[in-house]
Order: sequence, then structure tokens, then C-alpha cells
Amino acid sequence: MHTKVSFDKSRISFLLLENVHSNAIDVLHESGYRQIVQHPKSLGEDALIEALQNVHFLGIRSQTQVTERVLRCAPKLAAIGCFCIGTNQVDLETAAELGIPVFNAPFSNTRSVAELVVAETVMLMRSIPAKNAGAHRGDWIKSAAGSYEVRGKTLGIVGYGNIGKQVGILAEHLGMRVVFYDVEGKLPLGNARQSATLDALLAESHVVTLHVPETPETMNMIGARELAVMQQGSHLINASRGTVVDIDALADALGRGHLGGAALDVFPVEPKGNDDRFVSPLTRFDNVILTPHIGGSTAEAQANIGIEVADKLVRYSDNGTTLTAVNFPEVTLPAHPGMCRVLHVHRNVPGVLAQINERFGKRGINISGQYLQTTATIGYCVMDIDIEASKVALEELQTVPGTIRCRLLY
Repeated sequence: MHTKVSFDKSRISFLLLENVHSNAIDVLHESGYRQIVQHPKSLGEDALIEALQNVHFLGIRSQTQVTERVLRCAPKLAAIGCFCIGTNQVDLETAAELGIPVFNAPFSNTRSVAELVVAETVMLMRSIPAKNAGAHRGDWIKSAAGSYEVRGKTLGIVGYGNIGKQVGILAEHLGMRVVFYDVEGKLPLGNARQSATLDALLAESHVVTLHVPETPETMNMIGARELAVMQQGSHLINASRGTVVDIDALADALGRGHLGGAALDVFPVEPKGNDDRFVSPLTRFDNVILTPHIGGSTAEAQANIGIEVADKLVRYSDNGTTLTAVNFPEVTLPAHPGMCRVLHVHRNVPGVLAQINERFGKRGINISGQYLQTTATIGYCVMDIDIEASKVALEELQTVPGTIRCRLLY
């Protein structure tokens, strides 16, 4: 069990890796935080453990791997901010077990990714990648063969979430027909319609774009069988997760001329940094667009992400709000002027709240506000009490069975 008492903001430390946008630092400074260490790259497991020994809040992007070992060796870590959409680089289950909420930015770079996908759709349909590559070699391929307008063509969207929906809206503005497949029933936007099966979508689409998370179910969900179902000369775009597409199967389909082209922004194995060499069986194809995981890397997106995630970390540090945490009970909390706020994270077992109230009642501790939310495994209880009773309250909470972490906010 971890017990934490709030102290002056100047002593609360932040570690920001992978060139997190300067807007995040501005938000932290404006909120009174001064101990901020930045690092331009990700850190390996051992280096990260060493760096986290006196860190309260960690900010990362997509490369840093926050493993179970890292989390269990970070005694002061209170929360993690992922300055990106994905959170698969963090062991979310262990973080929750240790009472560490994880925040991300699920919406801030949606438009950036959607614009890239639509641009690649136009480029692939016009055979621009191959003609561009030819021109760089001195070849003049002036021909309309294999070049088509996107107007009237069908775009198939696999995964109709925030990005998939925006892609569909933009594609309709270009005159495309939009069909989508999702494991859940979704309300279509515009004239989009939901396909009953993935195979049905693959068979009717001129361009297929993938927008699904990395899960065991999506591992290699586009393999040799699925590629064979796609139309002759159709195109595949993947700006979701690298493990979603079987790269060798895609290379085979391209090599046989079954697909007309592809665009990939994510890969099963990616270089650790800009100094490492990128290796892929797809580099030999002129009709393939390869980009280095930059779907959300626009100035606007990174600026928005910096503000959004830093603001979530500040709100949790200042008053315990966990709204949009991906692994934690979500609680939106008001300010607590003149009061002490107690944060109590516990295993979600019956009777915890009753025991807390019983202990507080016996010690004469008045609760002016109480908030509780749970997940299947974790309970998060927040109580506002008189400042004079804070030490007694903390002592009592530590004796409640199932307690994971306690923290006082003055």
C-alpha cells in the first residue's frame, strides 16, 4: 500500500519523454508546477526505472514501454499521461492494481489522421506513388492508365470510431460512397452504411482503410485470406496499429498485382528512433506509400495533445479528478476550498465504503462530500473532510482491508 500526502507544487516532479509538445510545459507552469524534466527520446526499461525513482507524474508518447517491472519499481509514481491516442505501451492492468491512473488524448489528433487517410486515398486511386517514384528516377509515365477519380468509388472503413467517422465525413465530401464495418452497432454519419461482415466490406470497396485498436482479436486481421477477398486492383490503408496487417501477405498480394497499391503509417516492428534504419519487405514497391508513424504528427495535433493530457494530469494532481482515465474509475470532482480531500484507492470488494464510514464515524470525522466510482477490480473513493481531521482520517484509511493507495490533498 502507498500513502501519499500532498505538498507544495514546487516539489511535485514531472518527467516528460519523447519531445512532448511545449504546450504541456506551459500548462504545468501556469498551474504552479516547476520540477519538470524533459528528454527527447524514449528510455529503455532499466533507464526508465532509474529515472522514475523520484518522479510523481510521467508523460510519454508511443515509444516508451511502461512495463509491469517499471511500474512496480516506481515508488512515487501517481499518474501517467500518454500524449497520443494509444495506451497499449503501458501495462494498464498493473497500473490500476497500483492505483495509478493513465490518461491519453483520444480526440486531439483525430483530424490529422483523417486528413492523411483521405489524401492517401486520392493518391492511391490516381497511381501517384508509382509515377512519383518513376519521375525521381527520370521516368516520364504520362498515362491515364490505372488513374481514377475517387468520386463515385467506395471507401470501406474498418473500425467506425472517432477517426473512422471523420474519414467517412471527409470522403463523402469528395463524392465517395462510404461503408463501414465495426464489431458493434454504430450510428452512421451522413450517408455511410454499416456492413454486416468484414468480408462484405472488403469485397465491395475500392479502398479499405483500417482504424481498429491493437487487441488479440485484431492481430493480423487482414491476412492472406482477407486480401484475397478484396477487389482486384483495390487499395489498402493502415493508419491504426502495425500488428493489424500481415505484412508478408500484403507483400505477396502486391507482388502478384492483386492489389493496386497500399499506404501504411504503422508497422509490426518500428525503429526506436530517427537514427535507426527502417526495414520492411514493402520498400521494394513503387505503388506503396510508407510513412514513419506520423498520422497524428501535425503541429496542430501535437499542440492540442500537449494541452489536453497535461490538463488531465493537473486536474488529477490538484483535486483528484480522473475523468477519461483509461484504466481507472472515472470521477469528476468540484473544487474543495478550505477542506482536505482524501483520495482512497481500493480493491473493489464488498463493504469497503461501509468500513470507511464506520471508522470515520467512530473518530468523529465529518464528511462534507463523498464520491465513489468503481470498475470490476478497482474502487476510487474521494472524501472532503475538515483539515484538522486529515491525519486521523489517513490513519483510519490505512487500516481498511483492500486499501491500495491513500493520498491527501489540502
